[in-house]
Amino acid sequence: MGFIRKEIGIGVLISLLATTCGFFIYLQYISESDLTTTFEQIRQAGVLGTALALAAIPNLLVFFTFLKKKQDYRARGVLIGTIFIALLTFILKFI
Repeated sequence: MGFIRKEIGIGVLISLLATTCGFFIYLQYISESDLTTTFEQIRQAGVLGTALALAAIPNLLVFFTFLKKKQDYRARGVLIGTIFIALLTFILKFI
């Protein structure tokens, strides 16, 4: 049981890391300003949820890589992390 929990936890952490990297790449792509200014502009425009959803796209690559390597529990963790990001996006967008 401990092994499974550890593998799922690794998948969740990698999912959150991939989303964070995707978010920073997205911020660099859409603006020529520094990161804090761009982040503040996105927040004020009310599109933070949309930006976060787009930043989660690298999770697809990570998920399918884990499946190809037959690391199903890590892929399950990536799926859990992606669901968490989707719920956070929902909260930011509609509440």
